[in-house]
Amino acid sequence: MKITRITPYLIGAERNFLFVVVETDTGLRGVGEGGITWREESTAGFIRAVEPLLKGQDPFRTEHLWQVMFRSGFFPAGRVGCAAISALDIALWDIKAQALGVPIYQLLGGLTRDKVACYPHARGNFTEELVAAAQKLVAEGFRFIRTEIRGGGDGSVFDPRPALRQGVADFAALREGVGPDIELLVDVHTRLEPADALLFCRQLEPYQPYFVEDPLRCENPQMYRKLSQQANVPLAVGEQYATKWEFRQLLEEDLVDFARIDVCIVGGITETMKIAGWCETHGMRLALHNPLGPVSTAACLHVDLASSCFGVQELPRIPGRYLQDLFPVQVPYEAGHLLPPTRPGLGVTFDEAKAKDYPPLPEGRCPIWSRADGSFTNW
Repeated sequence: MKITRITPYLIGAERNFLFVVVETDTGLRGVGEGGITWREESTAGFIRAVEPLLKGQDPFRTEHLWQVMFRSGFFPAGRVGCAAISALDIALWDIKAQALGVPIYQLLGGLTRDKVACYPHARGNFTEELVAAAQKLVAEGFRFIRTEIRGGGDGSVFDPRPALRQGVADFAALREGVGPDIELLVDVHTRLEPADALLFCRQLEPYQPYFVEDPLRCENPQMYRKLSQQANVPLAVGEQYATKWEFRQLLEEDLVDFARIDVCIVGGITETMKIAGWCETHGMRLALHNPLGPVSTAACLHVDLASSCFGVQELPRIPGRYLQDLFPVQVPYEAGHLLPPTRPGLGVTFDEAKAKDYPPLPEGRCPIWSRADGSFTNW
C-alpha cells in the first residue's frame, strides 16, 4: 500500500476547523484533524510542504513518517508544523486500522475500559445562568462539569483581581447548585500571574475542584513549581504544548496532576501515546484537550480507551449534533460518555463534497482580549 494523495480542507462553522484526507492506491482513505486555532491556513501550508515526502510511502510506517515530517526540514517542527503532523498522523492511523479491519484502540493495546466519562462546558453571563446550565447538563447524564473564569464588560476585558473574585463566587454557587457528587473543573485559560493564580487556587480548596486548568502561561513551566507546592488543588496543564519535550519538566518534576495533551497539536496519536506512557510512570492522569471537531473527538476516544491512566475527556460538542452532513458517521455517545467504536479505523466518515458549503472564516476574527487599561492579555 502506498500514499497517493493528500488534501487539506479548511472548514468554517462557528469557528474554523482543519481536516486532511490521505488517500492510498488501495482505495483506503484516512482522515485527520489539526488543532492550531485561527492558524489553519498556515497548517494547511505545512501539510502541502510535506506531501512530497509522504507520497509513495507505506502508511503503516507511522513512527518513521512522524520522524520524517518532524525533522526533515532541518529545523524541528513548531506548533503549526506539529498541528499539521498531528492531522497527518491521525489519518495514517485511520488507514492502518482500516486495513487491518479493527478500531484504532485495538492497535494501541486494546480496551482498558468500557466507556469514557466526558465533561462539557457550562456557560452563562451571570452566576445564576451558569448554575442553571450546569444543572441541565447534569440532568443529561454528565458527572463532570467544566466552567471558566470570566472577564467583565463586553466579554473581552479581563482584569485578574475582579475576575478571580467572580470566579470563586461562580465556583461556590456551582458546588451548591450541583451538590458534592458532581466533579467540577475550572479553566483559567492562562490568564493569571503566579501570585493571583495561587490566591485563586487556595480560595477554591473548600469546594474541591477536580482540577484547575492552565492558571499560568505555558511558556515557563518553572512557574508551576511554587504553585504546585503551595496550592492544595489538582492542576491540569498542557493543551498548548506541541511535543513530548515541552511536557518534560512538568512530568519529570511532578509539577501538575493532569496532562492536557491535545492529540491534534502534540503530533497525533503517535506522540500522544508516548506522553501517555510517561504520564503513567508519574501517576499523572490524562484529560485530553478537545475543542475541535469529530476527528479530534474520535482520536481522543481511542487513546482514552487504550490508556490505563485516563482521567476525564473534554467534550464541548456532542457527536452527531454538529457537522453531521460533513461527518455522517461519528463515534457513539450516551449520557455523558463516549463509547467504543466498532467500525475499523477512527470510526468516522468524511463527506468531502460537502466541504464547499463551509468556507473558512477570516483568521483575523480570533478573539482579542485586554485589561481594563487597554493592554493585551490572553483570552
